[in-house]
Amino acid sequence: MLPGTTDVLIVGAGPTGLTAALTLARRGVDVTLVEQRETPAVTSRAAVVHAYTLEVLDRVGAGAPLVERGLRSARFSVRDRDRVLITVPFDRLPSRHRYALMVSQSVTEEVLTERLAEAGGRVLRPYRLTGLRQEPDGAVAQFGDTTVRARWVVGADGIRSTVRELAGIPFTGPDGSAESFVLADVRVDSALPRDGASIFLARGGPLVWAPLPDDRVRLVATVTDPPAEPDLPYLQRLLDERGLRREPDQVREVLWSSRFRLHRRVAETFRAGPVLLAGDAGHVHSPAGGQGMNLGICDAVDLGETLSAVLAGGPDTILDEYAARRRPLAHEVAGFADRLTRLATVPSAGRPARDALLRLVSALPPVRRRVALRLSGLSQRPSDRVSHPATSR
Repeated sequence: MLPGTTDVLIVGAGPTGLTAALTLARRGVDVTLVEQRETPAVTSRAAVVHAYTLEVLDRVGAGAPLVERGLRSARFSVRDRDRVLITVPFDRLPSRHRYALMVSQSVTEEVLTERLAEAGGRVLRPYRLTGLRQEPDGAVAQFGDTTVRARWVVGADGIRSTVRELAGIPFTGPDGSAESFVLADVRVDSALPRDGASIFLARGGPLVWAPLPDDRVRLVATVTDPPAEPDLPYLQRLLDERGLRREPDQVREVLWSSRFRLHRRVAETFRAGPVLLAGDAGHVHSPAGGQGMNLGICDAVDLGETLSAVLAGGPDTILDEYAARRRPLAHEVAGFADRLTRLATVPSAGRPARDALLRLVSALPPVRRRVALRLSGLSQRPSDRVSHPATSR
């Protein structure tokens, strides 16, 4: 049952909303987390948690239990069929987490939900936001015939965010049609090592091959007109056309598959009065590089710490600072994902030059380090964290 009042109302219980609620609950904040789905999703898009995100999750007690459930990836390789163009090792990252953690988003959500319960919080389902009115001392959210008064409302409700739309925040990006993607978890016989992920740069678009626990592999590919539920023959053709040539992968089983379309978009502001955005509600872009969920989780901890500071007596202007920090990062990550996609779709005549250039620069340790820092998210690490007078419990 929904409460009549709350300090912070979070709409959306994906990784971003769960992380924000956990951050606030551990600091003793009265937080309400609502989700319109009746049950948690059992399939998910994101499959990697990067080093900086794990550092951030360590701050809210969720890093270690998540690491226990995942598979550590030692490197990330950029390939053109059988040729390795760049290998980016993670073993020298300036972090306690010298790897990328391969783990399904559904598992990430399970861990966050468990930690939230330990902090005294839970997800309230199923409640769909139907109205949002801003007032001088906060906002009033409408869920059908029920209203909730909140000092602050956080939109963590994804690409089609109702919070963002009701707050009147524009969601803009470059002109052009949406990109289409295929997503699948498969079991596959492959010559590729299971201690690292790969992205294949192919004429039809990039193909990501990422190992997961339980002998699964996550496939993500940019395609023109995918079927609603890509089947085994379709995924096999993708691997034949874009993956290894000399020892091609053989798909043994499709555990689940899907398609999705998205535009590159970033909200014009992450704050409108008492309304704040985090995660896909504020930014969406190509999944190349596996940055989306990671950025959303980092948004959530930053926002949770900042809101805690405000509720402990700090000025609400520091929420403007949150918005000013997160929006440029969203543009930076979106641009990085776009560059990976453009590298993949270089016309045939330019591919030999592209491959030669990538192999040349990959021989330079400073270049490999910069790419590793970007992929791992450590390039986003601030010199100073948000300070707050509230104490964790």
